[in-house]
Amino acid sequence: MHPLKIIVEKHPDGYVAYPVGMKGVVIGEGDTYEEAVADVTSAIRFHIETFGKDAFSDDEIIDARVAEVVV
Repeated sequence: MHPLKIIVEKHPDGYVAYPVGMKGVVIGEGDTYEEAVADVTSAIRFHIETFGKDAFSDDEIIDARVAEVVV
């Protein structure tokens, strides 16, 4: 098992979730937080089964945070 950090965003029409530290596009979605996490977990498993070690970024992500800036 490989622990991954997941970003979950709440949008007006539901939730979107994606992992940090994977190559390619891996996204899950759902009407609830739990549905989005379950969907992205399934997508991550498929991505790893398909690409093996190449599914992961070469850079190790130690921490992930959400920050807000004004531009």
